[in-house]
Amino acid sequence: MTQPLFYFDFGSPNAYLAHRVIPGIEARTGVRFRYVPVLLGGLFKLSGNRAPMLAFADVPAKLAYERLEMERFIARHGLTQFRMNPHFPVNTLALMRCAVAAEKEGVFPDYVEAMFHFMWEDPRKLDDLPVLASTLREAGLPAERLIVNSGELKVKDRLAMNTQGAFEKGAFGIPSFLVAEELYFGKDKLRDVEEAVTQGA
Repeated sequence: MTQPLFYFDFGSPNAYLAHRVIPGIEARTGVRFRYVPVLLGGLFKLSGNRAPMLAFADVPAKLAYERLEMERFIARHGLTQFRMNPHFPVNTLALMRCAVAAEKEGVFPDYVEAMFHFMWEDPRKLDDLPVLASTLREAGLPAERLIVNSGELKVKDRLAMNTQGAFEKGAFGIPSFLVAEELYFGKDKLRDVEEAVTQGA
């Protein structure tokens, strides 16, 4: 089957939670996901969507329910390392451009793991460039090369293309998944994603 896609942005706590659940799906199905970095802010702009805290600012019961669902998901999957980032929301433009640079540098899996860890397990203000650089070095990643390369036009264009491509597949938020050209939105759809992967494997 076509490799399932995981559209992600490090600024989404739900993307982090999905990232922690995906390895179990891969182990059970024998199918690997392809991680596709996109810019959530750009995706919101393209789709006309807004962050829940803004979209439902006048619906406190909805926001409370979203928090409850997150707590349920965390408990169900035993994701006890999760910590809400005190700097949320974080501007992830540099982070996501560095993700594209990390693909070109051949360190993408390590970069993804490190950034999810330092965003949602050992939270840091990763939109502060010196903090990002020191964090990359701490993680054993080529900080200077990643940051320099993230400013290249081809890297910026790739992130923009990824974001546009996700939108064209119907994505309007993060996390989103594409399985055999079928879109699934949200961490709570991972059971459906796994079922679709299993049927197509």
